[in-house]
Amino acid sequence: MPGNSFGQFFRITTAGESHGPGNVVIIDGVPSGIPISVDDLMVDMDRRRPGQSKLTTQRKEADEAEILAGVFEGRTTGTSVAILIRNTDQRSKDYSDIKDKYRPGHADYTYDARFGFRDYRGGGRSSARETTARVAAGVLAKKLIAQEFGGKVVGYVSQVGNIKASIPSPENVTLEQVESLPDGSPNIVRCPDYEAGKKMIELIDVVRKDTDSIGGVSEIVASGVPAGLGEPVFDKLKADLAKALFSLPAVLGVEYGIGFGCAELRGSENNDIFTSENGTITTESNRHGGMLGGISSGLPIVLRAAIKPTSSLAKEQDTVSRDGTPTTITTKGRHDPCLLPRFVPMGEAMVALVLADHWLRWKAIRGGATAG
Repeated sequence: MPGNSFGQFFRITTAGESHGPGNVVIIDGVPSGIPISVDDLMVDMDRRRPGQSKLTTQRKEADEAEILAGVFEGRTTGTSVAILIRNTDQRSKDYSDIKDKYRPGHADYTYDARFGFRDYRGGGRSSARETTARVAAGVLAKKLIAQEFGGKVVGYVSQVGNIKASIPSPENVTLEQVESLPDGSPNIVRCPDYEAGKKMIELIDVVRKDTDSIGGVSEIVASGVPAGLGEPVFDKLKADLAKALFSLPAVLGVEYGIGFGCAELRGSENNDIFTSENGTITTESNRHGGMLGGISSGLPIVLRAAIKPTSSLAKEQDTVSRDGTPTTITTKGRHDPCLLPRFVPMGEAMVALVLADHWLRWKAIRGGATAG
């Protein structure tokens, strides 16, 4: 199946299904000498894994990553890195009743239309289970951008349903704020506005008990990114970031900076005024979200992704079978009542992969020049 690879200089190729033996990623373009271990991978794998709280699917997967190639004595060798994440808690029988039915909102019908065949066990390749491989690759990308230019990517939940967090300075949000509450307990909704987070948890619990689901928004911020990353026209940094986020399951909208808010402003209100601080050119505000003309400006890159409610529901819904016969459907599998808490590390991974790729492309063109 085409479309399983992403990136140019830092390139990943993934394979695997929700209920198959496992998921694997091959990462090309990783420079030699980057320190990496299974423990490093598990930090983000644990943030993505199912069963981590009452807000997520209760499928129990350890998501233990296995490094198969490209690492020797704790460092990358410069050759292709291969990572495997095995599936250990599949319950394929949960899906036997829907093998000839189309779940509303899911990819069942479109996969049939594309291939004339579908893996009905949890959605097969269309399942978010595939993102285990991307998150593993994203750890290497995060290490690369941190080592090369001090880059950092932090995501969090900014909205669930109609509950919106107040995040006055997105670029100042830390991973610690996203992952832990002030008392040290886990921040299971991953919202750094803790009061809004409490309301989000209550709402998710209500829809869960009603065998329903709820959507929301995740904000992802990349800081420390130098000016100059991105290519003109088709390979603009904003275009690749949008593709990266839209390639994730359940993403229905992506915006950066002020986003759709620009539609209400005049040019004089929307423009960020240039200034200079200690010889470095910057802007007084960041409505442009860290990108101008599709090229990074040196300010934090601020993105938002709108995530739809989980499609697979235990609530009975009307649908049709493969031959078009009207019927009803109830999905028995284990599913997230809200995808947002586990989406955060997925979104971070895709943003980091794009930045790693564009950094290597910049280096290939500019050679020994200094970015920014």
